[in-house]
Amino acid sequence: MASINFGFLIAAFTGLLESPSTGIKVSDRCFTYASERWIKMDRAHGKTRGVGTLTPMIRSKHLQTPKSKTRLGNRQRQRLRQLFWIALFLSVSFGSVPAAAQSYAYVPTHKSNSVSVINTSTRSVIALVPVGIQPLQAAISPDGAFAFVTDSGWFYPNNDVSVISTATNSVVATIPVGRFPVGVAFTPNGALAYVVNQNSNNVSVIDTTARTVVATVNVGVNPWGVAVTPNGSFAYVTNQVSNNVSLIDTAANSVIATIPVGSNPTGLTITPDGAFVYVTNYSSNSISVISTATNTVVSTIAVGNAPIAVAITPNGKFVYVPNSVDSTVSVINTATNTVVAQVIVGSVPRGVAITPDGAFAYVSNRMSNDVSVINTATNTLAATVLGVAALPEGLAIKP
Repeated sequence: MASINFGFLIAAFTGLLESPSTGIKVSDRCFTYASERWIKMDRAHGKTRGVGTLTPMIRSKHLQTPKSKTRLGNRQRQRLRQLFWIALFLSVSFGSVPAAAQSYAYVPTHKSNSVSVINTSTRSVIALVPVGIQPLQAAISPDGAFAFVTDSGWFYPNNDVSVISTATNSVVATIPVGRFPVGVAFTPNGALAYVVNQNSNNVSVIDTTARTVVATVNVGVNPWGVAVTPNGSFAYVTNQVSNNVSLIDTAANSVIATIPVGSNPTGLTITPDGAFVYVTNYSSNSISVISTATNTVVSTIAVGNAPIAVAITPNGKFVYVPNSVDSTVSVINTATNTVVAQVIVGSVPRGVAITPDGAFAYVSNRMSNDVSVINTATNTLAATVLGVAALPEGLAIKP
């Protein structure tokens, strides 16, 4: 983060301080002491030279200690006191801006049979965890202890889920599932994980304690993504060829409804209040918004070309959608269901996740082998994380 030159900022305000006194009393000793402290801070950042810094002001004969015989005029005192409080305000406002909160992003890399682990504070790859064959997606357990990674197996018979301990960044278990597993999601209590098997047209339900499949649920044709409601009662599964979404009752582990959406649905996410499901339609370049009260589509939002994944901010106000062909991310305001920003990212974005504090969106880019970091306050590119292994796909961030 760039350092703040308080002298320059104060100088910029000097000509504006013509208002009457606020009545705040600050002793000359207090003001002088604080001013000298700012000089030291300014010097530490190499900013004591040139016009507009604090140094010329403080070194002036009018700003001596109380032992000095100099007497400032009332108007000068008034201006200096106001400058003091403005500088103090600026030092608190700018000097205490926190850095990016530390968490960890887990990025399955399709062609390297591994998962790249990114420190979100330093925005650098800190580990490379070998997993199964051609991993696609990842989900982090609610307690943050484990990452479940789907190993698609591609044309090989290896179809499983790698369980990574986030404490050691090593695989501690491997769980066989159906053919070509893709999407994975946990129930809010972490007891179960739902894994979508694209070539088996079903969902494997994993007991996360026993680390075994306890149920298999048949869904539509070529399922891709899965999301579980905040109350844990239902799981929504996108079916690419069927062009619909299967609704699973998690108590009975059976499909209780099928919801038509756009063409080739892939990713999906649920609002924090559980009221709506946002579904990306890869081939129709749109987002279907499903009301969970009626399980019908209540809105359709046009986005970029080939939307593949979707994530929602913790406050539920914005949805981020990577568009694979456009190499952009569409930002949707959930209050109006309109696109409010389009952010250019790396080549062929495939996955997206939001940091726990909601400050950044991380986007995995398949062809540029990197991860774009979007500042959600400004919807601008804040950083690009290099050193990610070949062909990153999905993305999950530790809560």
